[in-house]
Amino acid sequence: MQFGILGPLEVRTEEGEPVSVGGPRSRALLVLLLLDAGRLVSVDRLIDGQYGDDPPAGAANAIQAQVSRLRRGLPPGLITFHRAGYRLAVDPDDVDAHRFERLAREGHRLLTAGRHEHAARVLSEGLALWRGPAPAGMPQAARLEELRLAAREDLVEAELALPEGTSIAELRQLAAENPLRERLWGQLMRALHASGQQAAALAVFDEVRRLLADELGADPAPELAALHLAILRGAERPGTVRHRLPAQLTGFVGREAELDRIDSLRDSRLITLTGTGGTGKTRLAIEAARRLTRDVCFVDLSPLDDGGQIPLAVLGALGLREAGLRSPVPGRLDPTDRLVAALADQELLLVLDNCEHVIAPAAALVRRLLDACPELAVLATSREPLGLTGEMLVPLSPLAVPPPGTDLDDALGYPSVRLFMERAAAVRPGSVMRAEVAEICGMLDGLPLAIELAAARLRSFTVEEIVARLKEYGRFTLLSRGDRTAAARHRTLYAVVDWSWSLLSPEEQALAARFSVFSGSSSLEAVERICGSGEVLAGLVDKSLIEAGDGRYRMLDTIRLFCAERLAEAGERERVRAGHAAYFLELAQRADPWLRRAEQLEWLALLSAEQSNLRAALGRAVPDDPETALRLIAALAAYQWLSGRREQAVSSARRLLERFGTEPPEGLEEEYVLCVLQAVPHILPAQWARAEEIMRSLDRELRYPFTSVLWGMVAGPPAPGAGLMRERLLGSDPWSRAVAMLGASLMHLLDGHVADAEGELESTLASFRSVGERWGMAQGLEWLGVIAGWRGDWARARRLWGEALDLHEQLGALDEMVDVLCRRADGLLREGDVPAARADLRRATELARETSASHRSSPIELGWGELARRCRDHARAREHYAAALDAVGPGGYVTESIASLVLTALGRLAEAEGDHAEAGRRHGEALALARTSPAVTMDLAQVTEGYAGLALLEGAAERAAFLLGVGVALRGAAVTGDPDVARVAAGATELIGAEAFAAEFARGAALSRDDALTAIS
Repeated sequence: MQFGILGPLEVRTEEGEPVSVGGPRSRALLVLLLLDAGRLVSVDRLIDGQYGDDPPAGAANAIQAQVSRLRRGLPPGLITFHRAGYRLAVDPDDVDAHRFERLAREGHRLLTAGRHEHAARVLSEGLALWRGPAPAGMPQAARLEELRLAAREDLVEAELALPEGTSIAELRQLAAENPLRERLWGQLMRALHASGQQAAALAVFDEVRRLLADELGADPAPELAALHLAILRGAERPGTVRHRLPAQLTGFVGREAELDRIDSLRDSRLITLTGTGGTGKTRLAIEAARRLTRDVCFVDLSPLDDGGQIPLAVLGALGLREAGLRSPVPGRLDPTDRLVAALADQELLLVLDNCEHVIAPAAALVRRLLDACPELAVLATSREPLGLTGEMLVPLSPLAVPPPGTDLDDALGYPSVRLFMERAAAVRPGSVMRAEVAEICGMLDGLPLAIELAAARLRSFTVEEIVARLKEYGRFTLLSRGDRTAAARHRTLYAVVDWSWSLLSPEEQALAARFSVFSGSSSLEAVERICGSGEVLAGLVDKSLIEAGDGRYRMLDTIRLFCAERLAEAGERERVRAGHAAYFLELAQRADPWLRRAEQLEWLALLSAEQSNLRAALGRAVPDDPETALRLIAALAAYQWLSGRREQAVSSARRLLERFGTEPPEGLEEEYVLCVLQAVPHILPAQWARAEEIMRSLDRELRYPFTSVLWGMVAGPPAPGAGLMRERLLGSDPWSRAVAMLGASLMHLLDGHVADAEGELESTLASFRSVGERWGMAQGLEWLGVIAGWRGDWARARRLWGEALDLHEQLGALDEMVDVLCRRADGLLREGDVPAARADLRRATELARETSASHRSSPIELGWGELARRCRDHARAREHYAAALDAVGPGGYVTESIASLVLTALGRLAEAEGDHAEAGRRHGEALALARTSPAVTMDLAQVTEGYAGLALLEGAAERAAFLLGVGVALRGAAVTGDPDVARVAAGATELIGAEAFAAEFARGAALSRDDALTAIS
C-alpha cells in the first residue's frame, strides 16, 4: 500500500485505489504510526500525539479501541502489537514523508559531493511528493516543512551549477515568502549575476540589508556581505572553502540522524559529540565538518599528555608561526594569547578531537576562544561533555543492530551490518551477507570499532568461525589486533575500554564494577540500593561509561564484561550478586499482589522493564542460593504467565528440581509446587506426585493465589472428590473468589451444563471487572464467546472474542492471544467467513513466531488444516495435520486434547478421500485418546461426532444418528454451522428417513453425561 501525509492523508492500494480509514481520530492515529513506519511506537507516544498534555482517563483503552477500528480499514496484519506499543508493518519508502526525507538526504549528499545534475534530479523527485502543506497539528510538521525548504534551497544550489540555471522568478518568490533566510537571497543574487544582471543582484543586497535592519536591527551575514563584495568586483566564484581534514581510506556508513542533528545546530558555536570509546565520534566529526561551508581546522588531542600543550597543538594545526601573527601588544605572547590574536576575526570551525583526558584545560581554552573570537565555532569529541554554558551535545549510541531472526535483506538495512559488509569487502572481496554477520554485530553491541576489528579478522577466519571464537574466547581476545598506526589506546577493543576506565576516579571505578551485576538496564533505585551513590552514577553517565534514558541506566555488554572482571578482582562479586538477587526478589514479592488488581498493567510494565535483571538474578541464584531461586520462581509465576513469558523459567525450574528432587526445603512447599508447574512437562513422575501430595495437604490460604490458576491449567480440573482445589486454599479476597467462580463455571461447562455455566461465567466476568483484573476478564469473555459461537450468535461471539483479545493484548499475553485467535478462527469458519478466519490464523502464526513457543503451534496447524480441508485442498490439510501432531509434546491434558482433535480431523480427511481403513484407524485412535482424559468433555463430544461419520461410512446410519445425539449430550449443546455434523446428519437421514434419524438423535441427546460416556465405549 502507499501512504501520503505530505498534504491531506491519503491511503491507496498497490493498484492505486483509494482506501478509507475512518474518522478524524483513526486518521490521526494512522499518521502517528506512519511517522515511525516500520518501527515500534509506544502507547505513551500515541496518547501524547492524540490528546497532548491532558489525556482523558482511560486513554490507553481509547488508543486500543482506535487501533481496533483502524485495523478494520486496513489489510490484516498491517498493524501489529508488541510488548511496548504498536508497529505499522510497512516499508518506510511506502510513506511519502520517509521517501522524501531519504531523497532530501541523498540530494544533499550528492550536492556536497559536487554531483549537481544527479542532485537536482533526486531533489526534484522528493519535492514532487508534496501535495500541500503538512497537516496542521501533525507531529513533526514543522520539521518536515523546514526540511522541505532546505531541500528547495539545495535544489536551487544544484541548478545554479548547471548550464540551464534556475528559475529567477520562482527563486524571487521563494525568497519573498521566506524573507529571513539569507541563503535564498544569496542564491537570488548569484542567479541574477550569472544571467548578466549585476545591478539587479546588487539591488537585492540593498533590499535584504534594509529588511534585516527593519525587522531585526541586524546587518547581513558575513557570507552575504562577501558575496556582495565579490559581485562588485566581478568575481565568478566567491567564497572558496578550504578544508583541513584528515583524508579517509574507507567510506562513511550510517549516522544519518546524528548528521541531521549536527546540521540543525549549524548556528551553534559549540557542539560536542559524546559517547563511549569506539562509537565513531572522530569519524562523524570529520564527516560533519566536511559538509559545512566554512574553513575547518582539525586538531587531534589524543597524543597529548598535558593540557598545557593544547594551544600549541592548535597553533600547529593552523600552520601559524609567531612571525606571522598580528600582536595587539608588544612583547612575546603566550600560546593562548597567540591563538586569540590569530583567530580574532577569522570565520573558522575548530575541530578538537579526543578531549576526554585533558577535559578541564580543553574546556578552559574553548571558553576563552569563543569569548574572544566571535566568528569561531568549535566541534569537539569527548567521552564526557566540556561542561560549558551554551554547549550543544550530540550523544552517539552504538549503531543499530538487527533483531534475531531478521531477514537477510532487511538486515542489510541496518548501519552496523552495512559497516561490517563494507569493511569485509576490503579484506575479503566477494563477501556475501550471511546470518552470522547480524549475529556478530549484535554480540559486539553495534560498536563501530569492534565491528571494524571483527571484519578485519576475515583475513584469517570465516564469519562462522568468528562467531564461534567470540563465544569461546570473548571479544577482548579475538579483537586484539587493530590498526598498527593508531594510538595504542585505540588499537584494540580492550585498550579502548581500559583507557576509559583509567580516566575514572576510584569511587567511579567501584560503582562501575558493581554496576556490571545488572543485566539490560536498571532503575536509579536499584543502582543506589545495590551499587552506591547516585551522584557517582551521574559522573559515569557524563563519561559515557553508562547510558541514561527514560529513567533507566544501562551499560554496553562490552564495557560490562570489562567491569565484571574488575568486580571479581576486587573480591566483591559474590556480595554484590547476593544484593542484586535480594533486591529483585523483594521487588517480585512486592509486585505479586498488584498483578491481581486494576493496577496490574503498571506493575507488569515495571517487572517487564526489569525482565533481564529478574532472569539474571534467578539464573545466578539456582547454583548459588537455591532457596532464594525457589522463592523467585514462585514470586514471578503470575507475572510470567500473565505477560506471556511462561517459557522463561523452565530451565531454572528444571535445575532446581534436579537439586531438590522430591524434598522441598521446609516452609517452601508451595514454592516447590509452583516450580513443578513451571517445569512441566520436563519433570519426573515422583516430582508430580509430590506436588499433588502437597496440594492435598495444604490447609491454609495460598501465599501465591495464582498457584490455584496454574494448577488448574496444567493439571486439569480435579477428579470428583479429589479436593485439590478447596476454597480454603484460595482465600476470601475478591480476586480469589472470582477465580473459584471461574473454576466452578468451567466445570459445569465441561459437564455439559451450558446454561448454568453461562450464568456463572457472566457473574465471574462481573467479579473480575469489579477488581479490574484483565486476565480474569479475558477468560470469562473467551468462554462466553465459545458458548455464543455454539449457538450461532455470531455477532456476540465476535464481540466477546474481540474484547478478550484486546485485554490479552494490553497484558502482552501473546500465547493467550494465540488461543483466542484459534478459537475465533474456528467460529469464523463455521460462520462461513473464510477470509476472516484466514486472517486470524495468520495473526496467530505471527504471534506464535514472536513467542518462539513451538508447542503452541499445534492448535494453529490444526486451524490451518481445517481451513485447507474446508477449501478441499486435501494435500495441504494433511501437511498441516501432520505438523500439528509433530508439535504435540508431552505434558498434561491440554496436549492430549489437541492430539485427539487432530486425529479426528485426519479421520474426516480420510472419509473425504474414500479411505475407509484409514478413517477407521484415525477415529479409533482419537476416541481412545479422548476417553483417557475425561476432563475435556467438550473435545470428547467433537471426537464422538467424528466417530459418527465413521459409523455412517460403515453403513450404520442409526448408530451415526445416535452418536450425533451423544455428542450433544456430552457438550450440553449443539454446535451451529458445523459442516461435518451437517454432512453426517444429512447422510444418515437419507438412509433411514427423517423420523428414524430424529428418534435416534433424541435418544442419544437425552443421555446423562455418565451414560453418554458409557454409550461410546
